[in-house]
Amino acid sequence: MRRLLRSTIGLATTALAVLACTTAATPASAADTPYDVLVFSKTAGFRHDSIAVGTQAIRDLGAANSFTVTATEDAAAFTTGNLAQYETVIFLNTTGDVLNASQQTAFESYIGSGGGFVGVHSAADTEYGWSFYGNLVGAYFRSHPAIQQANVRVEDRAHAATAHLPQTWTRTDEWYDYQASARPGARVLASLDESTYSGGVMGADHPIAWCKTYSGGRSFYTGGGHTQASYAEPAFRAHLLGGIRYAAGRTKADCRAETGYTTLYNGSTTGWSQAGPGSFTNSDATLTSVGGMGLYWYSAKQFTNYSLKLDWRLAGDDNSGVFIGFPPSSDPNSAVSNGYEVQIDATDTADRTTGSVYGFKSADLAARDAALNPPGEWNTYELLVEGERLQVFLNGSKINDFTNPDPVRSLAGHIGIQNHGTGDDASFRNIRIKELGGTNPPPGGNTTVQAEAFSSASGVTAVGKTGANGGQTLGYIEPGDWAAYNNLDLTGVTSLRARIVSGGPGGTIQLRTGSTTGTVLGSVAVPNTGGWNNFADVTTNLSNVPSGTRNVYLTFTGSGSGLFDVDDFTLVRGSSGGGGTGPITGLAGKCLDVRNAATADGTQIQIYTCNGSAAQTWSVTPNSTIRALGKCLDVSNGGSADGTKIQLWTCNGGGAQNWSAQSNGTLRNPQSGKCLDVSNNSSADGQAVHLWTCHTNANQRWILP
Repeated sequence: MRRLLRSTIGLATTALAVLACTTAATPASAADTPYDVLVFSKTAGFRHDSIAVGTQAIRDLGAANSFTVTATEDAAAFTTGNLAQYETVIFLNTTGDVLNASQQTAFESYIGSGGGFVGVHSAADTEYGWSFYGNLVGAYFRSHPAIQQANVRVEDRAHAATAHLPQTWTRTDEWYDYQASARPGARVLASLDESTYSGGVMGADHPIAWCKTYSGGRSFYTGGGHTQASYAEPAFRAHLLGGIRYAAGRTKADCRAETGYTTLYNGSTTGWSQAGPGSFTNSDATLTSVGGMGLYWYSAKQFTNYSLKLDWRLAGDDNSGVFIGFPPSSDPNSAVSNGYEVQIDATDTADRTTGSVYGFKSADLAARDAALNPPGEWNTYELLVEGERLQVFLNGSKINDFTNPDPVRSLAGHIGIQNHGTGDDASFRNIRIKELGGTNPPPGGNTTVQAEAFSSASGVTAVGKTGANGGQTLGYIEPGDWAAYNNLDLTGVTSLRARIVSGGPGGTIQLRTGSTTGTVLGSVAVPNTGGWNNFADVTTNLSNVPSGTRNVYLTFTGSGSGLFDVDDFTLVRGSSGGGGTGPITGLAGKCLDVRNAATADGTQIQIYTCNGSAAQTWSVTPNSTIRALGKCLDVSNGGSADGTKIQLWTCNGGGAQNWSAQSNGTLRNPQSGKCLDVSNNSSADGQAVHLWTCHTNANQRWILP
C-alpha cells in the first residue's frame, strides 16, 4: 500500500479538471453474507397486478445477491419464532388491514429486535389504524393521479438504493401523494418534481423514497413499483435491491432526518480552490481525486460551529481525508500544521485510519467497523464541531469524540478534501453544511479580519508564523503593495486597529475604499517591533467612513524592503464590545462567575452554571472595564505571562482592568495583548479563568450582554 508522509505535500497549485457530466457506472461491491427475506403481499383492498412480477423480480435479485426469498400472503407467518429467521420483511403492494392484533405484536417485536422493513408502493396504503406501522413506513397514502412520466429528484446519492441514480431520474409510474411529508422523521432519498407531471398535490416537498431507523430496526420505503414494467427496469431493480440490503443490515447509511443544510458542492465547484499538486475531476456531481498530495478546499468561507456532511467512496485500498479548522492558504501544508484531518483509509494504524483524527485520536474501531461500507460503496461522514469539540459520525453512527488539546490550533476555519496521490482514488459527493450559530459578535460589534484572507492582492502573500492568530500573517510587504477585502460592513466604524510585527524598517498602513487609489479613511504608522515574532497593536481614528458594505483596501508605504507583516486588522465601532449589563457566557454555555460571590480584592474569577446571581452580573463598558459586585475584572499584578490569574479588584483605571471585545468572540487585554481564557479548556463548574495567548478556540469565546 502506498503511504506518503504528510510533510511531503507539494506546494504547486493545480486547477480543477472539469469533465463533461456523465452517469457513472455502479461500482462492484463485495458479496454480502447470505441472508433471508420474507415477501408479504396480502391485500385487503385494491390488488395490484404487478405483485407476481414484483415477487419474481425480488427472487431474481436474491439469486444474484446472496439472499433467499420466501413469499407469502398468509398472515399466519407473522409469529415471533417465524419472523426471527428473516433479516428483512418486504411489504410488497399490500393494502388494507392485513394483520390481526397478535400478528402486529409479533411484527413489532421483530422490528424491536433489529429486524428490517421494506415497503413498496401501496405498503403506504396499509394498516391505517396501527400507529406503529404508520411510523415505521413513514407516511400514509392520500391520492394519486394517472400513471405518467415524472422527474424524480435524487437527494441522497450515497444510500445503496440511490447511489447508482443520476441527480434527475425520469421514469413512469403511479405517483402517490401522501397525507404528510415523511421528511421530519426520515432521511429523504428522492422526491418528486411536481412541475414535471400533472395531478400532484403535495407541492414543493414531495418525498417519494426514504429510509429511517425506528424502534431498533431499519425501514426503507419506495413509492415506485405500481406497474409491472417497473420491475423490468434495471435502475428500479437496483433501487429496490439497495433498499433491501439496507433493511437487512448488509449496507450502512445515515438515515437520520436532515434539514437546514447548505450545499457547498453538489456539482458546482464555485467557491472551491486547489492547493498543492494534483486535482479533482468533476463529473456526475462527483469529485474524484487525481494525483497529489494536495487539498481541494472551500475558500469562500470559514466556519466555526457547524455540522459538515459529505459522502465519500474509495475504489480500493486507497487514502484520503477531510481537513477542518485551517486558515486560508494556497499551501496544503497549512491545513496539516494548523488544522485537523479526519482520515479515510481503513487499513492504516489506529490513529491514522478511517474515522481517526489523524495522528491525534483513534476512532472507536469496533463502532467504526460496524458502520463502515467496503471499498466500492459510498459512506457518509458527519463532522459535528461545537466549539473545540469534534464528533465524527460514520453512516449515522458515532465513532469518535475529540476535543482540541492545542491552544494554537482550532476547529474553526476552512474545510477541504485531500487528493493524496497517484493511485489513491477517492470520490466525494454532496458536501453540505449546517451552521449552528452561537458565535456571532453582539450587534454593532467590531469586525476582525485575518489579513492573509484577502480577496485579491498585489505583491504580498500569506506567511506561516508562530504566534500569529490562525498561524499566518500577511507578509513580504513592500512599498506600493496592497491587499483587498470584499464586502466588509463599515456601518458605525470609527477606528482601525491592526496587529502587526516587524523586524524591518516599518512603514505605514492606509485604509481605503473603492480602489487602491480610493479615498484614504485613515493611516497608521507601523514601527519596528523588535523582531519578526514580537507582535504589537497599532491604532488610528478614521474619518468620512461610508455606511454599508464596501470593498476595503489596505495599501502600504515606506522606505526599503521587508517593511512589516500584518496579522489581522479590526474595524472598531464606537459602540462595540457589549455595553450592557448581564451575564457573560462562555465555554459550554457556562457563566463568568466571581467565586463564592466574594468581594475581597484578589477573588478568583471562574466559570459556573448560570444562575442569575449578582456574582454573574457584569456591567460592560466598551473597550474599558468589566465590573461585578462593585469591582473590576483584573489581570493579577498587570502580568502578561500565560496562566496569569484573573481576579476581582478595586477599580483603578489601570491597563490591567481594560478589556476589548473582538468580533471573533475573544476578550483581549490590550496591555498584555492576551485574552481571557478558561484554563485547561474545561467546562467544569469552578474552573478558573486566566490570561493566555489569544486564539479562537471555544475556551476564549465569550458572549457579552
